[in-house]
Amino acid sequence: MNTTELLGNWNERKGKLRQKFGFLTDNDLMFEEGKKDEMLGKLQVKLGKTKEELLRIIGTL
Repeated sequence: MNTTELLGNWNERKGKLRQKFGFLTDNDLMFEEGKKDEMLGKLQVKLGKTKEELLRIIGTL
């Protein structure tokens, strides 16, 4: 999943992630251009998932 795909529906996906993982904060899900890897790193730590697992979860929402 590239940055354009991720950003395109990010608000919708962000809402679904918060439903699935209620403990995530707005700060955890803040997407800034050029900082995709930083955001994914934060999510990896909080959720205990690999980058590939996270991208698969985000892609299926």
